Amino acid sequence: MKKLLIGTALATSVAASAFAGGHGKEVTIGVFLGFTGPIESMVAEMGPGAEFAISEVNESGALLDSAKVTAIRADTTCIDSGAAQAAIERLITADGVDGVVGGDCSGVTGAALMNVALPNGMVMVSPSATSPGLSHNNNEDKGLFFRTAPSDARQGVVMTEVLMDQGIKSVAVTYTNNDYGKGLADAFQSAYEAAGGTITINAPHEEGKADYSSEVAALASAGGERLVVAGYVDQGGGAIIQASLDSGAFDTFHFPDGMISDTLTKFGSDIDGSTGQHPAPSTELADSFTALVGGAFNATSPFVPESYDAAALIMLAMQAADSKDPADYKDHIMKVANAPGTKIGAGELAKGLEILRGGGDIDYVGASGVELIGPGEASGTYREVVMKGGEATTVAFR
Repeated sequence: MKKLLIGTALATSVAASAFAGGHGKEVTIGVFLGFTGPIESMVAEMGPGAEFAISEVNESGALLDSAKVTAIRADTTCIDSGAAQAAIERLITADGVDGVVGGDCSGVTGAALMNVALPNGMVMVSPSATSPGLSHNNNEDKGLFFRTAPSDARQGVVMTEVLMDQGIKSVAVTYTNNDYGKGLADAFQSAYEAAGGTITINAPHEEGKADYSSEVAALASAGGERLVVAGYVDQGGGAIIQASLDSGAFDTFHFPDGMISDTLTKFGSDIDGSTGQHPAPSTELADSFTALVGGAFNATSPFVPESYDAAALIMLAMQAADSKDPADYKDHIMKVANAPGTKIGAGELAKGLEILRGGGDIDYVGASGVELIGPGEASGTYREVVMKGGEATTVAFR
């Protein structure tokens, strides 16, 4: 375990002494996530998750004739598309990355993909951009975009199942006014109403406001047994919870993936009984990944396993193609992610790389149970949680 725990430092350092005999190559991967902004508490765990996979590969020495991999972080901000595009342009043109883990939030991911990555022929594998608008049938992405988290088209159905199973037949909805929030709110409304539920109001909110009292008043006036907050916990979503509690408008909530992080613990027992869900691996996979990382970061935080898997898929695809050129390895991502082949879990990247080097096939399962059901589309499972004593307690997987 000591061997892997030193990985984050190795992943972020420049590998200068790795190319003995001139046979090695240098591979650079951008870790393009919202290190500042409304999901920074979540990204604080996601970044190390991706870098852990990179360090594991570096420890193995098995990638592309002993290539060493350098991780370079870049900030999407989650909400500023201009800043995100400038950041990924620096990664590609100045830093010369060979692949990108990210982005994270759907709006900035779409902008970075279409305006920068696509014209530059760069592969992006997102661990958390879940908007249905990013599906391959909606984007002419030339096979350069993949994600290890499922689309919100599925999350809308899962949200409906969770609420209906609890007998919640009427909800108010507020969503962050961007591609992620609107896409999720629309998917949920379609599924919930089809199941016989009533949405009393489906209203957007802007991020970064100082006061959400008017938004909360409108939600309270519409009523509902529970308030669905499809936002970001470190900004507008968290502020709406607090304003709802302060005014007595709502005391139980439902939280999609962008709301579930350690930040929720600050509300303590005031939100007990609230529910939520986020993409997550099975208990068996989660326990295995937690043991692997040994406390280096929170292995069960939302989108952390998916971040590890996003980085792993890029490197495994490079090995399968025997090339770090995105034009070569992009066509191998689906192949290494799915059957047939030897199943490869988290912590087994060296094994996967050796099999691929020998011309064999792998079926990468990874930390999150990777299965790409279409070009770049992940199937995914969801962890259902209930808030108890200020903690998100797992009650089921769906």
